[in-house]
Amino acid sequence: MTALSRRRLLLAGAGAACALPLAGAGRALAAGPGDPAGTRLLTATDVHVSDYPTVEAVRWIGQALRERSGGRLDIRLYHSGQLGREAEAIDMARFGAIDITRVYSGALNNAFPLTQALCLPYVFDSVEHMRHALDNGVADTVLRGFESRDLVGLAVYDSGARCFYNIKHPIVQPHDLHGLKLRVASSDIFIQLLRLLGANPTPMSLGDTFSGMETHMIDGAENNMRSFHSSRHFEAARFWSQSEHSYAPDILLVSRRTFDSLAPGDRRLLLETARESVAVMRRKWDESEGRARQAVLDYGIQANAVDMPAFREAARPLREAYLHRPELAALYRRIRDLA
Repeated sequence: MTALSRRRLLLAGAGAACALPLAGAGRALAAGPGDPAGTRLLTATDVHVSDYPTVEAVRWIGQALRERSGGRLDIRLYHSGQLGREAEAIDMARFGAIDITRVYSGALNNAFPLTQALCLPYVFDSVEHMRHALDNGVADTVLRGFESRDLVGLAVYDSGARCFYNIKHPIVQPHDLHGLKLRVASSDIFIQLLRLLGANPTPMSLGDTFSGMETHMIDGAENNMRSFHSSRHFEAARFWSQSEHSYAPDILLVSRRTFDSLAPGDRRLLLETARESVAVMRRKWDESEGRARQAVLDYGIQANAVDMPAFREAARPLREAYLHRPELAALYRRIRDLA
């Protein structure tokens, strides 16, 4: 889909949002070729590739909905950024132009402040700590925070440890980042973190990052191992440094317009199925992350450990600045108590 087509879709959704009455305003999508008559077809989008764990989890939701609803509900999934970037997907879901989207929590920080607690550096100690915290009330608290902005939170998908990679040299100490121009998602937290560590943060879409490194417009980026592999960034950046500076998860959202248009039983079915998909996503993640790590090592990537205490200390001022906000401090304390 071209950028012009995406803009037309977004504008069409915005127009529909203004034109339709609030009551019963949910958008019923027409069945496509081969779709059973009377099926409510929900459109879902993800920027990741077809076999990425979050994509496979949403695909599993579609299969489960078909079976459990007797064919009444289904999902048409557009992966690999076919319907645009994450920022566009968030707006399209809010306007009701698409139904379901999976987005990185960092892209939600400004509009949904509770997501900031999940993205701050060194909040989680490990994948196990993150999953334990999410499963014990933290995910539910964050998901409830979406209700005020035309979205409904369906599930929180984890996405591994975010680490630094670059085209120049290993990063062991924070000062090794000084002067490096690194891609970050459009998130104030990550921009501030890189500045604090002495790097030059460059907000850029995931899709533009490879060419940015190839042309030396940027020196590297930060992301999880699975994305490092699936985006083929390892072909440009030969140095991977296991900083684990954030475990910022992904979040699955549905348009409030769509959700309210469903019958009460179908709302419950969608919520329950989405929550069940978390276990599917985690299993797929664990399997594919190990394969991804081995693949990049076999390719010749130089991977190294970092001075973790030094990185934690360097990031502490940023974490403390955000935790002056009572709601974030309370959520942070809950996360740490579950370590």
